[in-house]
Amino acid sequence: MVPYSAPLPGGSRRVRPHQNPERTADLTAATKTNMRVIFALTLVHFTGDFYSAFTTPLFPLFVEKLGLTLTQVGLIAGIARFLAFIVQPSVGYLADHYPTRAFTMVGLLLTVVFIPLSGIAPGFWTLLLVIAIGSFGSSMFHPAVTGMVPLYAGNKAGLSMSIFNTGGTLAFGVGPLFVTWYAARFGLSALPATMALGLMVAVYLYLILPAPPNEGLSQNGFLGAIKESLGAAWKTIALIWIVMVLRAVVGQSFMTFMPVLFVQEGFTIVSAGIIFSLFTVAGTISGLMAGAFSDRIGFKPVFYVTHGLMTPVLLLFLQLSGGWVYAGAALAGGIVLATLPLGVVMAQSLAPRGRSMVGSLMMGFAFGLGGLVAPLVGKLADLYSVRVVLTGISLIPLVTLFLIARFPSVDRPTA
Repeated sequence: MVPYSAPLPGGSRRVRPHQNPERTADLTAATKTNMRVIFALTLVHFTGDFYSAFTTPLFPLFVEKLGLTLTQVGLIAGIARFLAFIVQPSVGYLADHYPTRAFTMVGLLLTVVFIPLSGIAPGFWTLLLVIAIGSFGSSMFHPAVTGMVPLYAGNKAGLSMSIFNTGGTLAFGVGPLFVTWYAARFGLSALPATMALGLMVAVYLYLILPAPPNEGLSQNGFLGAIKESLGAAWKTIALIWIVMVLRAVVGQSFMTFMPVLFVQEGFTIVSAGIIFSLFTVAGTISGLMAGAFSDRIGFKPVFYVTHGLMTPVLLLFLQLSGGWVYAGAALAGGIVLATLPLGVVMAQSLAPRGRSMVGSLMMGFAFGLGGLVAPLVGKLADLYSVRVVLTGISLIPLVTLFLIARFPSVDRPTA
C-alpha cells in the first residue's frame, strides 16, 4: 500500500514522517503504552540486578571468610562496576548494530549463574573472577532493554522509564534482604543454589520478550553511531552525563561501604542488609515519583530539588545512631537515587536516535565511572575510616547544582 502524502505547491508531495515504512514499528509503539512489554523489560532489569545486588551486602562476610582488606573490597566493587556499566556503550553500539535478543538472554544468564558462585570462591582472585563475569553479563542486557523502553512507553516516557528503573532499584532493595537472610541461614557455601530462581525467570522471558528493533545505525562504526545518536545535542547530553557521574560517585560510595561501616559499628550482617535495602527501596519509590513529576513539570526542577537536598540529608544520615539509622537510610536513598532514571529519559528525549547507545551512556557509563572510584574510596577508608570518607563524599552534590543550572528546560519527555 502506498502511504498517503499531502500535496505541496507545484504538484509535489510530502511524505509524512510517521508513514515511512522503516519507522512504522517505532511510531506504532509510540502511540500507546505497551505495559506487557514494559513489564517484560522491567523483569529483565529486576532479575539481573537482583543477583548483582548479592555482592555488596556480603562484603562483611567475604572480609571475614577471606581476610579481605577494604582496599580489596574497593577493588572488587570497582572492577565489578567497571564491567557492569562502563563497557555498556560498546555493548550498546553492538545492540544497535545487531538487534538480537542474544545480548539480553546471554547477559542475564551470565549474571544469574556466576554471581551465586561467589559463595564458594576459595580466595580473593577467584572471588574477583566470578563477580567480574557476572558483572559483564549485566553490561550485556542493560543497553538493549533500556533502549527499548521509549519505543513502548507512548506519551508516558518519564513514568515508563521510572517503572523500568524500579525493576533495578527494587532488586537492589530486596536482593540484599534475601541474600543476607539466606547466607545467615544456610551459609555462603549454599549460595549457588539460588541460581535456580533466575534460571526459571530466564525461561519465561525467553518465551515472551520481543526482539529489539533496528535503530537504523547498522551502517555506522562506533564513533559514527555515537555521533548519529547524539547529534547536535551532544554538549547538553555531556552536561547531563557529568551530573549523572557525580551523583553516581555519591550513590555508589554509600552503597559499597555503608554495610561495612555499620557492621564495624556493631550492627549484624542482616541489619546491615536491611539498611542497604531501605536505601535502595526508597530510591525505587522516589524514582517513580520523580518520573511522574518530570512528566508534569519538566526535568530541571526535579533535579534542583533532589540534588539541593542531597548533601544535608546525607550528613544527617551519618550523624544518626541506633534505630534512627534505618529511617535515615530510607531518606538518604530516596534523595540520592531519585534522578537515576531521569538522566536517561532526558538524554533520550534530546537525542532519540540510538536509544540503546544513549541509555548506556547515561545509565551504564555514568554509573560505572561513579563506581570506579570505589578502590580509591576503599584506600582512603583504610587510612582515615569509612565514616570520615563518606562525610567528604556527601559534599559532592553541591557541585552538581551549578551544572544543573545550565540544563535546558525540557518540559516533557518525548517518545
